[in-house]
Amino acid sequence: MSRLTLDDLLNQLEQARQIAIEERKPAAMIQATATMAKLIGLDKPVMKDVYSDNKPVVFNITGVSPDEAAKAYRDIMEAK
Repeated sequence: MSRLTLDDLLNQLEQARQIAIEERKPAAMIQATATMAKLIGLDKPVMKDVYSDNKPVVFNITGVSPDEAAKAYRDIMEAK
């Protein structure tokens, strides 16, 4: 009896995703992609992206340029 590996499952999901793309079925494509992400753990937040109480980090920045906001974000992330 052969056992499926993670690579086997990912390959099968990629094949299903390609068929969904060819048949223009975006919901099936999205489902295959989401399932792949779950299998490899990309559906979990990165620890630096949440507070200790598991709430997402929210920035409420008004009156700041995108460059200033990006710099402030980098400074905060580097301080951790």
